[in-house]
Amino acid sequence: MTPTLGIRHEDKSRWERRVPLTPEAVERLVQLGLSVQVQRSPTRAFPDEAYLRAGAELVDDPFDADLVVAVKEIPTRLLRAGGTYVYFSHTVKGQPYNMDMLRRLVELGCDLVDYERVVDDDGRRLIFFSWFAGAAGAIDTLHAIGARLGWCGHATPFQDVPMAHTYGDLALAEQGLRQVGERIRSQGLPAAICPFVLGITGYGNVARGAQHVLSWLPVEEISPEDLPELRARAAVPRDRIFKVVFHERHMVEPIEPGASFDLQQYFTQPQRYRSCFARQVHHLDAMINAIYWTGDYPRLITNEQLRRWFDEQGGIRLQVVGDVSCDVEGSVQCLVKPTGPSEPCFVYDPVTGMVTDGVEGRGLVVMAVDNLPCELPAESSRAFSQALEPFIAELAQADLSLPYDQLSLPEPIRKALILHRGEFTPDYRHMADYIR
Repeated sequence: MTPTLGIRHEDKSRWERRVPLTPEAVERLVQLGLSVQVQRSPTRAFPDEAYLRAGAELVDDPFDADLVVAVKEIPTRLLRAGGTYVYFSHTVKGQPYNMDMLRRLVELGCDLVDYERVVDDDGRRLIFFSWFAGAAGAIDTLHAIGARLGWCGHATPFQDVPMAHTYGDLALAEQGLRQVGERIRSQGLPAAICPFVLGITGYGNVARGAQHVLSWLPVEEISPEDLPELRARAAVPRDRIFKVVFHERHMVEPIEPGASFDLQQYFTQPQRYRSCFARQVHHLDAMINAIYWTGDYPRLITNEQLRRWFDEQGGIRLQVVGDVSCDVEGSVQCLVKPTGPSEPCFVYDPVTGMVTDGVEGRGLVVMAVDNLPCELPAESSRAFSQALEPFIAELAQADLSLPYDQLSLPEPIRKALILHRGEFTPDYRHMADYIR
């Protein structure tokens, strides 16, 4: 019997227009012998007609398909007994808001493949939107910087940077940002905010996307070790932005006196380390947070640190944090809620703990858009689809009724199979504790 692949319409937010597979990918899968059902959508970045021309069947409900693929979580009410699902489940950290969904997948005896866990032999993710999250996040952070500095009384070219979604695609974004960069280069930034230092925490796909966008501006990269000397200069160039990339050794240190930093030890025994990022914060004007974080790791910036800096010192130089990681109360603890493209920022007042939407008021501006690739839906979907497509035909035709150790699956997909017939697979058995 011909296996059936179902592609779900994304509806988690009004901004969600991405797809897991483009019409071009669907056409190739149909040619390989798959039957493809595509749920009708009025908002998808690629029109229904393009999927129809590719050989897919347009349906109102794709959930009877042998294999259902989506981008974001599928609502619990739509899950079917014995279904096989592929999407970002956001469950591997035990995220409380998705535990009912995980519990229901177990109850229904489902298979669950999570894109986040599709990795190579070195643990590097193979299917991701994260580069585009970094790119859109950098644009939105520059937008927030312009708005915040304007409120502080500093007119800058950053004020002409709109949100990423208004550009339409990266080519137009590059054109616009290069124009902003020329103005910085020719007119300079206000002396009162120079040297203007933008920090990036992390160096993975998210950070690479952010740095790609920043390359369209006049940027001089310096090392974290050079920050004190930069701040001590009597005169600094006003025609550029100073970019600093922080690795783990710049953000944490061993708790044990005299111990040396060991990256592998930090990954496996994070409890032996504490944050030392406070030394860096006071040199930064803005920051893009692009690290992977769980509760096992120390926070970069705590609310108590912010309270002391604002209550006892009257504030800090850091004005804006673009938190692309978007972990609520995570590595930057004052990220107390996610935001969306229509209202991307809030101000956290460290003294009162109050949060005010926008960029005005005492405290730290946080850009916390949690669906950044949605702002570049077509481009991010094409890249994602290209990475996903090679695995889909094999997964759709696999006999998942076999025991786990007999499954014929590509190894990256086997690694990403969290549930098999409602049972946690060996690498994920610890997740059973999340739903007890």
